[in-house]
Formats: sequence, structure tokens, C-alpha cells
Amino acid sequence: MENASPPRILIVGLDRYGMRACVRLGLEVTVVCGTAVWDQGHIAIPDEVTVIRVDDHTSAEAVLMALARAGLTSQSFDAVYTTAEDSLVMVGLLAAHLGLPAVPPDVAVRFRDKSVQKREIRAAGLATAAAVVVDDVHDVRDVAAITELASAKAVLKPVAGAATERTTVVSSVADLRSRSKEYRRQGTAQRTFILEEFVRGEEWIADGVLYQGELLFCALGRYGDPCLTAVDSGRPLNFRHFDPADESWAYDRALPVITASLAALGLRDGAFHMELFHDPETGALTFGECAARRGGALVQEVVHAKFNVDLAACAIQVALGRRPEIDVKIRPGAIGGAYLTAGPGLLLDCPSADQVMARPGVEFVRIERPVGDRTPAVSGTDHRIGQFMVAADTAEELQQRFAKVWDWFGPQVKIVPDGLTPRELRALQPTLRPGVRFGDALWR
Repeated sequence: MENASPPRILIVGLDRYGMRACVRLGLEVTVVCGTAVWDQGHIAIPDEVTVIRVDDHTSAEAVLMALARAGLTSQSFDAVYTTAEDSLVMVGLLAAHLGLPAVPPDVAVRFRDKSVQKREIRAAGLATAAAVVVDDVHDVRDVAAITELASAKAVLKPVAGAATERTTVVSSVADLRSRSKEYRRQGTAQRTFILEEFVRGEEWIADGVLYQGELLFCALGRYGDPCLTAVDSGRPLNFRHFDPADESWAYDRALPVITASLAALGLRDGAFHMELFHDPETGALTFGECAARRGGALVQEVVHAKFNVDLAACAIQVALGRRPEIDVKIRPGAIGGAYLTAGPGLLLDCPSADQVMARPGVEFVRIERPVGDRTPAVSGTDHRIGQFMVAADTAEELQQRFAKVWDWFGPQVKIVPDGLTPRELRALQPTLRPGVRFGDALWR
């Protein structure tokens, strides 16, 4: 009797943990990878994975042409999967074309378009920020509804953005018009934005797995600072997940809101990452945003360390139509992830992953920017040199350990800042190369 062929899965975009899960499950894996991600080279691709290069893995045309060139058809796959935020709608359309299960395109739109998302949440009677669409952020002169909302403190961001990129607070109509002029000068490609009411409070996160409409698992947590606050202040992003035993009150409060929000948005299968605002004084929760994919940063690692749940493996199994077997084992204490950051400029050197691992409580490190790369000015939560995961006995000790790593790491990063004059660069030489003589010299 011949052995049955392994299930075949198409992954759109590079996902290190998704690929690992597929290999461990013995799947036949094909990955479609766009040039931008390929050129970054920061995600190792297992030897067992077949890679198809495309110009843009967010483009249905580019992906379909690449599959055709490779001789692959609707009969070549049993499932399609992505954790790439900007490919979610395209993968829904692609799956429908190939006759494969996935998040339907109309549901994917509710998770990508923040204005549609908030409309559905409000229609379900759940609290969320008031919002208005800015059709063209390059020209806001004659939009009365925008002017009314901008008269108070509000948040301006792309309608289909991610990672808090180009997300800013505006406190007046003048602020809004100034930001509009700035984006017009920059020639931003994203021009459809949303202006929404500013919501105060702690920013909570929920990371979980759905299967056929059932919430199989959910880890609740919070950011140290709200994402927008972290970006505006330049402080490194950090987060942790709540302990279901010691902080059960948070789960009791949030789970009804989470399940109602997911139902309102129509998600039945797959991983999700939700953000909510918690008012510590009243206990009220306000829906922020939700993505129909696994959370970014070190969510995968922290959830696995704290709860013994591999979110990527769960999502792959759901994509195959299988119910994941989840064996939750809660680790005592606090576990969280944080960024390693630096100012904008040319990166010359920084501590290695092994050196960061030697710091108290650090259990995992990923240095993501190579020496010689440019670190940009912070304009979103994806801007960092690396990330690290820390364990501690308490949430307070966790924050202390984060701070100690940041205080130790920062002074050891060697960066040539952007915008220096030659005189300023010369003055910087002794710092960059101690003991090496630079400067003017006279013969005899």
C-alpha cells in the first residue's frame, strides 16, 4: 500500500514560525516571497521549503503569475495561509479563486480597513472610538466632519495601516492641516486615512485562536505604554501577558468583549491579535483594533513561554481544517517582550545576542539589524535593532529587568547619527574608535 502524500500548503510571505510548524507537521510547503522581504534576509528559510520569488506578495496578479510560471494550479495545494498583514485580503481572494478555505475576502476587509472595523463594532453595541474617513490626507481643507473631530484631541492614521506607522496625535485643526501638508511634501503613497477620537487608558492586548467559531485559547496582556505613546516618546515598546490565576479579574472583564468583537467582525477560524483600551478608574474597555493574524513583536515567543501554546502551529492546523490540540501549561511569574532601539543613523556596532542573553532574566534575543544598516527615525512600532524576552517573579521586577537591559544596551550601540557636518563627524571619531588618533596634523 502506497503512503498517502503529505498535505500541501501555500504560504504567502515569510513566517519563520509558520514555516517551522509546517516542517514539523510534515507538510509540503511552498512559500511566495516578495522582493522587499527577500532583500531584508532576516528570516531563515528551512531547506524543506520551496520558495517562489515575486515582485510583490501583496499583489494577486504577481502571485498568480508566479504560480503559473511554476506550473502550479488549484490542484497543487490543500490550504493557503498568511500572517502578512497587507496580504490578508489578497489571500482571501486567492483562496476563493483556488477553491481553498481561508478568511473570506469580505471578512478580511473588516480586519484591514479600520473604518469598516469600527463601524461593525459600533453596530454590535460595543464601545469604540468615533471616527471619520479622510479620503485624501494630502487635502483636508474642505471636509467639515474632519474639522469637527480634529477640534479635540484625535488620532490620525492610515485606514489600512499596521505597527502604528504614520499614526499621530492631532490636537487642533491647525495640527491636522500641518500634518496634511507634511505628508503631501513627502509624497506619501498612503493617502486614505482615518481620524478617530483619542481614547485614554492602558492598552491591552489579546492573542488567541479560533476554530469554527469557538475560542480555543486567548492570552490577555498589556503594553507597558500604549503603542502611540511609545512611538511619540521614543521609549522602547514592551508588553507582557496577564497570569490567568493571579490576574483572573482581567480575563473576567475582557473575554466577553473579545468574543463579542470577534463575532461582530465575522472571524471564525485562525489566529487573531486584538488591542483594547482599559480605563483603570472605571474598568471600562474600549475596542481599539483587531488583526486576523498572529500578533507581531515577540507575541509568538512570549505566549509559548508563558502558556505552552504555539500560536503559529495552531494557525497552520486551522488553515488545514484541523482542530488544534492545545495543552495549556501556565508558567508562574511574569514573562514579556521588549524592543532594543537606537536613534537614527548608520549602525556600526551593538551588543551581540549572546551578550544580551547574559543579562539577568533574559531568555531569548533576536538582533534584527545588521551592522552597516541605517536605523530610521521612529515612526512606528516596527523600528528597532532587535527584541528580547525576559522572565521575572513579578510584573514590577519584569519592568526593572527591561530597564536594566535598555540602560546597559544603549551606551554600547555605536551609530553615526544622520545629518552631521564633517566637523561634527570628526569630533565623533574618538568615541567611535577610542585610542585611534584623528584630526589635523603638521609635518615637522
